[in-house]
Amino acid sequence: MTFISMDDITSAQQVIAGIADQTPLVPSPFMTEHCGGEFLLKLENMQPIGAFKIRGAMTAIAALPQDVPGVTCFSTGNHGRGVAYAAAKRGMKAVICMSSLVPQAKVDGIRALGAEARIIGQSQDEAAFEVERLCREEGFVDISPFDDRHVIAGQGTIGLELMEKRPDLETILVPLSGGGLAAGIALAAKTIKPSVKVVGISMDRGAAMHASIKAGTPVEVEEFNSLADSLGGGIGLDNQYSFEMCRDLLDEVVLVTEEEIYRAMQQLYYEDRIVAEGSCVVGIAAIMSGKITHVKTPMAAIITGRNLDMNMFTQIVSGQDLRLGDTVIKGQPYGL
Repeated sequence: MTFISMDDITSAQQVIAGIADQTPLVPSPFMTEHCGGEFLLKLENMQPIGAFKIRGAMTAIAALPQDVPGVTCFSTGNHGRGVAYAAAKRGMKAVICMSSLVPQAKVDGIRALGAEARIIGQSQDEAAFEVERLCREEGFVDISPFDDRHVIAGQGTIGLELMEKRPDLETILVPLSGGGLAAGIALAAKTIKPSVKVVGISMDRGAAMHASIKAGTPVEVEEFNSLADSLGGGIGLDNQYSFEMCRDLLDEVVLVTEEEIYRAMQQLYYEDRIVAEGSCVVGIAAIMSGKITHVKTPMAAIITGRNLDMNMFTQIVSGQDLRLGDTVIKGQPYGL
């Protein structure tokens, strides 16, 4: 597998230097005590756009010629923010296409960065059709959220930073969606230290990469409302990069329930004082639920973003019941 090299990742590191790099890596005393070994949090929620996606978007847009009419993408929210931010930096027009499942807070955040947000259909795949039309009919360039060599290289800079700061890391927990983040981090970390374990974690309904790895080929999945909304969407049936990289580089893929995500969001808030999206806490949820066992420390989890509906977050941290589409998550105050 030679799709993307370490040279691509180190080049991306230069592109994002001083803007989207060197986010904090901090210990979690609560998780360290629970695991019996050092547990670290990589705070990508501290990025200028509130999410790691800025890394890949900046890397991809920096590689484009100046005369393109504009850039576009389909997104569950955070990638759209990254593309909007990077496009504005270069003075390019950006049109971000999203499904109606994307939370309004994320749509508003994209518009605040100067991009046009278009809501298309009920799934990420439907939003992708509008992206294809913009590229075909208006000459826009599509910046894939995950299946783009520059995007994967940009996300891989997180793996470089982790191993540069903590070469003794034994395990990395990575939220898994389309696979750009997991693929980039796994390539960087395992190139530096082949023995490091990289575990991908997703929600248990609509996890496209998990289903695709299990099937041996990219497959379509039904999308559901989820606290981990950033992990929704397909991986593309014509996936060129992220599927094979995740299949070959990830040591394990684990799924967690909405209830487990809910509890982990509470825990991260009350124990580490961190506001984070549901997609960020899937690694913590997998550890606390016992679905990841026999892992070695030091261990790091990627806290990927903070762009969430604060009214919903307030419901969660106060232990209220929460409705997600046709599902109700039974609330419980933290610590009881």
